[in-house]
Amino acid sequence: MQRYLIIIDQGTSNCSAYSPDLPGCIATGATPADVEVNMREAIAFHLEGLRADGHPVPVAQSIAAYIEVAA
Repeated sequence: MQRYLIIIDQGTSNCSAYSPDLPGCIATGATPADVEVNMREAIAFHLEGLRADGHPVPVAQSIAAYIEVAA
């Protein structure tokens, strides 16, 4: 079981997400919860495609942190 970081961007009318560890793997959704569900499916499909093509499955390496700064 791998645990991949996803980045969710809130747009004006929907959300989008990507994983830094899986270039080209993206998803959209109406809400952050929707895009998370869609991204889970996109990652599964992406990994299935990598395996089918004989490519290695990337090891999850990305981490995230929030930094506070004075505005």
